[in-house]
Amino acid sequence: MRVALIHYWLINTRGGEKTLKAIGEVYPGADIYTHVVDPAVAARDFPGHKVSTTFIGRLPFAKTLYQKYLPLMPYALEQLDLRQYDLVISSESGPAKGVIVAPHTTHVCYCHSPMRYVWDLYPEYRQHVGALTRFAMIPLLHRLRMWDQLSAQRVDDYVANSQFVASRIAKYYRRNAAVIYPPVAIDQFSVSDVSEDFYLSVGQLVAYKKADLLVEAFNASGKPLIVIGEGALLSRLRTLAKPNVRLLGWQSSAVIRDHYRRCKAVVLPGAEDFGIVPVEAMACGKPVVAYGYGGAMETVIDGFSGVLFTEQTIGSLNEAIERLDSRAGQFDRAAIRRHAEAFSLERFKSQFAAHITRLMT
Repeated sequence: MRVALIHYWLINTRGGEKTLKAIGEVYPGADIYTHVVDPAVAARDFPGHKVSTTFIGRLPFAKTLYQKYLPLMPYALEQLDLRQYDLVISSESGPAKGVIVAPHTTHVCYCHSPMRYVWDLYPEYRQHVGALTRFAMIPLLHRLRMWDQLSAQRVDDYVANSQFVASRIAKYYRRNAAVIYPPVAIDQFSVSDVSEDFYLSVGQLVAYKKADLLVEAFNASGKPLIVIGEGALLSRLRTLAKPNVRLLGWQSSAVIRDHYRRCKAVVLPGAEDFGIVPVEAMACGKPVVAYGYGGAMETVIDGFSGVLFTEQTIGSLNEAIERLDSRAGQFDRAAIRRHAEAFSLERFKSQFAAHITRLMT
């Protein structure tokens, strides 16, 4: 069986790329197509796979300005010649699923999220860009929205990374989706008995993840917070943060694991499609303070593996942190770890392979 994997871009290693890597391990002979690639990422994470790019990868400054070429990506996908493949698997949260396949080819889309900036988070993205960009977004994203829904009908079968994403696929694409939770490298983490006096946040510092709410809440409470991550808000947050809040910027996986093991708890202030960070924290036996909406509702069990808060406000977040502090020492770290093991890499590979086998027979 000839297999092709389609991914939006291979520039860094985040949740989508980790999932693609796991799918590549299920299909080690698969060819990979993407808009733009960092050769170092391809060599490290996808050895043995032939990686090809669309014409986007040949445009000026594609490796750094690839998101600026978003309006051209639908055209680029439709130029790919995939006639020789029996199975095409697209990995979607940016433009990836819009490829055209042969009548005999089965197209499966593993959807991390319908494009947020086109659908439910469109008002928020518009709010945080300049006036010229905001004006340009109106016609460009209007057309991209129509193409996105039209191209959704080209897919034979959807797999969502959470029930939350499955509900959004049903809303925007009017399609049903099976749910297979994405892989988390549980074996890279171990239960820690250390609990130092700081909370931890790990992730991109962008508006929809509510990094500003996080810093403002800890500014108000005075509790110690360490933030690991980079993004558009980093400079502003460094100006906003009081001395009890430390922003470390980008850090290696080893440094992140060390902070997971030493922190009191991990804080997740934004709505996640699934959310790998809370599962990694729970793999270390650490509780999670999370916004009770989206993917966190499927991973964090209130009172057992963490505490949920209901409103994205300073008061609601700090009240949840106080509740967790009042229960210090009562969380069963070994039980939290066992809960996290339900999201392992091997579980994902087994479930995904079984789903494709059922589909193809």
